[in-house]
Amino acid sequence: MLETTIRWIKQITELAFVVVALGVILQILFPGALVFINADVAGNLIGLIGKFSGAGLIGLIAISVVVWLMRR
Repeated sequence: MLETTIRWIKQITELAFVVVALGVILQILFPGALVFINADVAGNLIGLIGKFSGAGLIGLIAISVVVWLMRR
């Protein structure tokens, strides 16, 4: 049962990455395409990257942990 739950969580996470990537691509190619969700996907992603980079060494460690968890 635990393995099934972990597999579902991994699949949901993979789906979320695909949706975010699609949102960024749509926002770059067609700036008005995401008016139905009223969100700035690329801007939010840039802000998140800015928070990690602005934190110095702690930000570098945090982003390393996130990348490690995503590859695992």
